[in-house]
Amino acid sequence: MNKQQLQKSIKFSLSIAVITFVLAAIFSIVSSSILSGVLPIIGLFIVFIIVLIGVFFDMLGIAATAADEVPFHAMAAEKVSGSKQAILIIRNADRFASFCNDVIGDISGIISGTASAIVVLQIATGFGYEDGTTFHITLAVILTSLVAAITVGGKAFGKFIAIRSSTKIIFMVGKIIAFLERKFKIKVLSNK
Repeated sequence: MNKQQLQKSIKFSLSIAVITFVLAAIFSIVSSSILSGVLPIIGLFIVFIIVLIGVFFDMLGIAATAADEVPFHAMAAEKVSGSKQAILIIRNADRFASFCNDVIGDISGIISGTASAIVVLQIATGFGYEDGTTFHITLAVILTSLVAAITVGGKAFGKFIAIRSSTKIIFMVGKIIAFLERKFKIKVLSNK
């Protein structure tokens, strides 16, 4: 690795750390404020939505690293919408995967843990149990274990799909990005 590549990697790592800090703060505030005023069953549903977001983005990151660029060149030559974006994703698979797996995926894992703790407290309080009681601890262990099992099992299944359908997944993501770029006149992906 030369000095320029190292500097580029450090710059990307620092920028991704700042983005992670900001997104984690936003997601934490939003999920905590949403969970504070809802029924525990709706809170559980929100926790599982957060887990599924993490699983989904983990699958996208794996698909980017497993996808082959070659099929998209013919599509790009025929000006198929999303093909150029798919090529950019694959050429920058390390960054795309880092954002999807590490930023969104890990934030989802952390936020789902915090959110499940809020839900446990709501349920225990709703049944008249205080923090630290056997009921509260048992409920916390069960819910935390369930969230962890769904997260890990979901990510394992997502990896299976991502590796076997990487071209389709990245093409779909490319089409969505092309649509966003066209509709909102913003550049989501850059050649840089």
